[in-house]
Amino acid sequence: MKLKSYCALTHQGPFLEVNEDAYDFDLDHQLFFIIDAFGGAGIGDKAAAKLKEDLKTNINQLTDDPDATMPLYWSPRWPIEGNALINAMIKSHQSLYKTNSQVGLNKRAGASLACAIKTGDLLVLSLVGNTSIYLSRHGKTSSLFHPDTHQYYSADPQGPAALRYPVGAFGFFQELTWTMREVKIREGDKFLFVSEGIAPRLELQEISHILGRNDADGQNKLNDLLKLSNERRNYSNQTAMILEF
Repeated sequence: MKLKSYCALTHQGPFLEVNEDAYDFDLDHQLFFIIDAFGGAGIGDKAAAKLKEDLKTNINQLTDDPDATMPLYWSPRWPIEGNALINAMIKSHQSLYKTNSQVGLNKRAGASLACAIKTGDLLVLSLVGNTSIYLSRHGKTSSLFHPDTHQYYSADPQGPAALRYPVGAFGFFQELTWTMREVKIREGDKFLFVSEGIAPRLELQEISHILGRNDADGQNKLNDLLKLSNERRNYSNQTAMILEF
């Protein structure tokens, strides 16, 4: 199954001057991801840039060498590309965690991630922290992951914004935690990755409506997502990516 189109958009949001979000893709290795970092100006944005380069470098090292062994993690549950993705994530986390350990708490950065690596007709998806991934198929949209935040460990899931703080994050905690799943790609599938500046303010049916529009290309759909989030008092950076098959 071929990727027909992809697009991404990132913005600092209506109230912030620094964008700590990022996105990137590596078409040679069929890797796609968005990053939602935190830590403040000069900290979170630098961490996002570092994580972006580390992920791509580590994926290159693990997938370009046919004799490479997975140095940190291996599971028969996932294809080689999925195991390579997990190892790239762990190595990238360890690098950022080491950087953080050399400075005080007020200068440390962390990051959430939503990513995918394609192998054949499979898309291996992974999520860390407070990002979201949706699948639109045959006009119906579903959430593939719950964000790994305090919201889903609370008895008050509609409580204050503090409940959206990530439980897992790159660089900020000693152990990296992630969730993964495989999806067999079908003709017409659309995958949407969004950061914390978008997902909490949109209803699933609104996302489904925007993704299903036939009168708009991917970039216009992303613009609509950001605009709707901002109309509902978004205070965060915003990043989104669409993959269409």
